[in-house]
Amino acid sequence: MSEARAAKKPLDNLRLLWIAAFVIAVDQLTKHFVDRALVLYDSIAVLPHFNLVRLHNTGAAFSMLNTAPAAMFIVLSSAVSIGILWWLRSNRHGQLLNALAFVFVLGGALGNAIDRATRGYVLDFIQFFVGDWHFAAFNVADVAITFGAGLMILDLILQSVRRPVPPA
Repeated sequence: MSEARAAKKPLDNLRLLWIAAFVIAVDQLTKHFVDRALVLYDSIAVLPHFNLVRLHNTGAAFSMLNTAPAAMFIVLSSAVSIGILWWLRSNRHGQLLNALAFVFVLGGALGNAIDRATRGYVLDFIQFFVGDWHFAAFNVADVAITFGAGLMILDLILQSVRRPVPPA
């Protein structure tokens, strides 16, 4: 790769930030709708095995650490976000799949951080269930974080497949 092209890569990565902005916008708009439409613990059946439900998550994923202060999660989200922005700015290796993964995680982390800063909790509202079994409620930001993590795993798998096997 030429030096000019290598120098341009961080700018290419930073252009991907529009994806994070889109994730944040969709996340906040959907939470606004749920905030207006439902009171705490209300539920609306949308499809079989799928409800919109209003829940307040003061913890991390699956409500773990729900007694921890919101400020701790805001600081953690900020640190992760700064780390991702630094990586996007400094990465000169053309790792598009990793860059995409990071911008989805960034959008999700900031979407949930906005909730914690403005509400003191994360508004979760998507719920899948089968019979009496209910998957933990989640939101658009959580979907983006999970999708980003999936892209990271896919990138690792693809890297291992592309790597030549050393001769015995």
